[in-house]
Amino acid sequence: MMSTTNVTLGKHRNAREPSELVVAMLDEPGTVVAWTQAAEQLVGYSAGDVVGRSAALLLSSTEEAQTISAFVEQCRAQDGSSGTTAVRHRDGRILHVNLRISMLWGQHGTVRWLVSVTHMDTLPGKVVNGSVRESLLARAPIGIVVRDPQLRCTWVNDTMESHDGICRERRLGRHISDAWPGPKAEALDVVMRQVLKSGTTKVHEFRRWLPTGPRREHTFAGSCFCLQGADGQALGVAVISVDVTESQRAQECLAILSEASTRLGGTLDVMRISQELADLAVPLLADYAAVDLEQSVPFGEGPPVHIGLMGERLPMFRRAGLASIRQGVPESPWARGESVPVPSASPFTEVLRTGSSHLEPILDTAPGTWIDQDPARAQMIHENGVHSVMVVPIRARRALLGVAFFIRTENPVPFQEFDLILAEELVSRAALTLDNARQYTREQTAALALQRNLLPHRLRGGMAVEAASRYLPADMDHGVGGDWFDVIPLSGARVALVVGDVVGHGINAAATMGRLRTAVHTLADMELPPDELLTHLDDTVQRLAEEEADAPDQTPAVVGATCLYAVYDPVTRRCTMARAGHLPPAIIDPQGRVTFPDLPTGAPLGIGLGVPFEAVELELPEGSLLALYTDGLIESRDRDIDVGMHRLGAALAQPGLSLEDLCTRVTETCPGRAPSDDVTLLLVRTRSLSPTQVASWKLPGDLTAVRSARHMAARQLTEWGLEGLKDPTNLIVSELVTNAVCHSTGPIGLRLIQHQVLTCEVFDTSVGSPHLRRARTIDENGRGLFLVAQLSRRWGSRSLSDGKVVWAEEDLGPAPSQARAFGTPPALEEQLEDASPSRASDMHVNQQE
Repeated sequence: MMSTTNVTLGKHRNAREPSELVVAMLDEPGTVVAWTQAAEQLVGYSAGDVVGRSAALLLSSTEEAQTISAFVEQCRAQDGSSGTTAVRHRDGRILHVNLRISMLWGQHGTVRWLVSVTHMDTLPGKVVNGSVRESLLARAPIGIVVRDPQLRCTWVNDTMESHDGICRERRLGRHISDAWPGPKAEALDVVMRQVLKSGTTKVHEFRRWLPTGPRREHTFAGSCFCLQGADGQALGVAVISVDVTESQRAQECLAILSEASTRLGGTLDVMRISQELADLAVPLLADYAAVDLEQSVPFGEGPPVHIGLMGERLPMFRRAGLASIRQGVPESPWARGESVPVPSASPFTEVLRTGSSHLEPILDTAPGTWIDQDPARAQMIHENGVHSVMVVPIRARRALLGVAFFIRTENPVPFQEFDLILAEELVSRAALTLDNARQYTREQTAALALQRNLLPHRLRGGMAVEAASRYLPADMDHGVGGDWFDVIPLSGARVALVVGDVVGHGINAAATMGRLRTAVHTLADMELPPDELLTHLDDTVQRLAEEEADAPDQTPAVVGATCLYAVYDPVTRRCTMARAGHLPPAIIDPQGRVTFPDLPTGAPLGIGLGVPFEAVELELPEGSLLALYTDGLIESRDRDIDVGMHRLGAALAQPGLSLEDLCTRVTETCPGRAPSDDVTLLLVRTRSLSPTQVASWKLPGDLTAVRSARHMAARQLTEWGLEGLKDPTNLIVSELVTNAVCHSTGPIGLRLIQHQVLTCEVFDTSVGSPHLRRARTIDENGRGLFLVAQLSRRWGSRSLSDGKVVWAEEDLGPAPSQARAFGTPPALEEQLEDASPSRASDMHVNQQE
């Protein structure tokens, strides 16, 4: 390829152009014998002003002018010189320039000097650090040829021979076509004639094979300058040729580094960052590149590994990035994601120990090296012709994140120091991004682990509902959210169904979610109806906000939330629901009809509007499907929420599918969710208890109810085949009915429910709640509930619109046949067996509020 470019001094120079501008040509004593238009534009003196005069005219001080002859002698001794100096502009300004004075040889051993200026600002130094910039600014030797108006060579420097292989004797006095015949010489001839005619500077680019060194084509840029005498006439043309092969490669490398800042910083996925690093290095820097991360980095788990090994324990690595100029990456024995062993006594262990890079321009594959101890890598090296290697540690803040491995196979040129500098710069940029991603991954992993541990591990619907769920956290760029769900067993075979969504993302949202879930459990154990429970939960959220406001030095936690709370009773098949700013549930009847009940919306938790929550009660056919979900399941950027709810209903309207299959179907057929939203889905299919599992009685509100209640309960237990529970159940029934008789008015209700446990419920019209206390020896009252607590697995009470119900549960398994197993005195058993209701009441009345 050949091309020619015009150049005007002071404008941005072409990327192909060398940074040398000819200023003047001097004889041996330092007298100016030729001048250029570039020199006139630089210092303001014309050819007539300086030709024939000492170069001291341009120096900034008399002291420097007196040493011009000594400076020329120094140049002669050093075969040319370069350095920064100050020159004086014609208008008096002082210019600080970088001069290069090159020695030229003529016929019969005569000497001339060519003075050129290097424009250091032509290299984009802002995109690299100091070490890379210093490497790039190390100027390669320049070849110089000066020709007369007939384009015969009159002066030449020694470097030119290394560019084209033509010796000085063969070149001097000859035309370019005589020394270098061919179309490339003819093209350069045309350019030089144009320069002689116009006096302008032109850059001509051409390619040649070097006479020495590796057999590869090099690119040269030749700058052609017209040399003028005192009368302004052309004395000849000077051509400065520079090997820009490495310069072009350096420019490409600088562009890659600039691109790396953008590409590597565009994600927080450590595996993707590693792959980007490998892709950036191939083929510009290496024929093959691999990036191995310390095994804890991709998962955000475990403490960081620091530079320097302790004993013989080596860290484990996982391959995260691969790139090769060959199809299929045959150089890698390990695929992405696989564990990569670290061979002992190898360059890898030395890099891990010292934290310094390893450069091996010529890979030593002789027997007895570390390669013999690593068969997998040895096979790869021999089969693929690996001849040059670099290993660079990936480290940040003294933490070892991994290693990057670069090799050359088809490129015959070994890695050099410049390649290592570039590789280290590229890896260091990736290391910063990887470290940020690692820390972010650790935080996200912790938040996700916290959230998953706070969510229920197993849903217990008892005999009331069959339950299944799905939770899909937000993507790693946005962090996990505060979604939660629950199925909470309640007394009387009932269950509470909960779904909620805390505002925000990250570990704070997950922690707040855990606190709210615990609060819901506590409030559910208090047997509160849904609307009252949400009211108390709203107070909890507001209190959390107040606590955060009292700690201004801490990062505010997330406090806003929405919630839907429902209670389903399998005995009555009635479901009571209330919501706080949450989406309504989807209800699908056994025939597949979908409805979204019109529930009062309610304000989100923590808003503090003071508006009461409202509950709605629905009767559900057995086998109805309830879907509780968060907005991440149905909302999308490009569709209305009603579209998402319709899609959800259509996906659920499949009565024949299992709940697990329905969960999968819903999450797969509801695409387009925002990546910042969690997806939570809770599906429950309702059941109802058979009438044969429930026995209810109405009792009079007097002491005759106690004996009747015991006898009816005993007959029912015999009918259910639970004779082993008669004794403890009789005692529980006696105590609860006695309390109801003594502390309420009106009729009393007794209900036994046989489900996963045996539940005994006593209804009365009193609004006072019973409280357990330990009675003293001298107390006549207070032993009843203590005895109930001893005989049951758990007990409690809940409020009703017209009173309350006190309940106790017993396991259906083997039960003690005698009350003395629970510490009841034998005399008391006999008294209970034969006592009248009034006697039983006198002995076991419990204090109530």
